Amino acid sequence: MAYPGYGGGFGNFIGQMPGMQMQMGPPVPGTGPQVLPGGYPGHPAYLNNYSSAEDPMWTYFTAVAGQDGEVDAEELQKCLTQSGISGTYSPFSLETCRIMIAMLDRDYTGKMGFNEFKELWTALNAWKQNFITIDQNRSGTVEHHELNQAIAAMGYRLSPQTLSAIVKRYSKHGRIFFDDYVACCVKLRALTDFFRRRDHLQQGVVNFIYEDFLQGTMAI
Repeated sequence: MAYPGYGGGFGNFIGQMPGMQMQMGPPVPGTGPQVLPGGYPGHPAYLNNYSSAEDPMWTYFTAVAGQDGEVDAEELQKCLTQSGISGTYSPFSLETCRIMIAMLDRDYTGKMGFNEFKELWTALNAWKQNFITIDQNRSGTVEHHELNQAIAAMGYRLSPQTLSAIVKRYSKHGRIFFDDYVACCVKLRALTDFFRRRDHLQQGVVNFIYEDFLQGTMAI
């Protein structure tokens, strides 16, 4: 079900843009439309049932994680750079890594555990595949109308005014780079989830307490 102002997919690519052939690969074990403990539709939380010895993500993560088994923004930046997930695009900025952590920081530690890292990895791969599909000439950037199409394909239903504001925020000279594209996707998902948790009637309308609004938006 889609609600006023935001779609049922919440950034999980529930549809495709006209003419797109998405190559997403096989589904990751443990994901699906169901809601698992700590998760939400389209983005279930990963359970502690993985085998670290057989998981290549575990190598990337443990190489930079501290003794607490979590990574902060700087460690996440290093981890993602070493993993090569950005491919030929520029590595993720520290600010993008900060909002990546905020998107999944359900215990508000300012850090990311391995389960959260796995969830982020799945989302990043989906966003990267979509960006590559748009960026057909491999210029490393997409145009503003292509960003609008990508946002719509993720399930968001936004007004032209809101889309224009997003483009202005994340474009440079009318082009959107991969890092900014990912930052946009992360913030859209995080803010939508923040809003949706308070939209008890699922009507796209919420009454905020000022402190709650500040805490929720400043953390992202």
